[in-house]
Amino acid sequence: MTLTIGMVTIDTGDPHKLADFWTKALRTTIQHDWGEFLVLAPTGEGAVQLGLQRVEVVAPGKNRVHFDMHVEDRAAEVARLTELGASEIAEHTVPGLTWTVLADPDGNQFCVGQPG
Repeated sequence: MTLTIGMVTIDTGDPHKLADFWTKALRTTIQHDWGEFLVLAPTGEGAVQLGLQRVEVVAPGKNRVHFDMHVEDRAAEVARLTELGASEIAEHTVPGLTWTVLADPDGNQFCVGQPG
């Protein structure tokens, strides 16, 4: 039996508000809406579902797990995501990869990288 990741869940005080950002960012829809817990539809072959879970107290500080996403035109994607409500945190480059650290409207950090 193989262990696989089926969903990554983000804790939030307002799952519907955060879903507005992530459905646009990932170009997807809400697959399940149980009020306190939303599941976004996967967006590609082998894609992992994204869950948005209402919690009473959201842990402060930097999240310990974050998404690393890759695109062909990082600058254009970063511009699109900031228009949707993301905040740009930092940019990093190592040989063969440049990535931008962003935060969603709740402050959850994620990265958008481009090989090169």
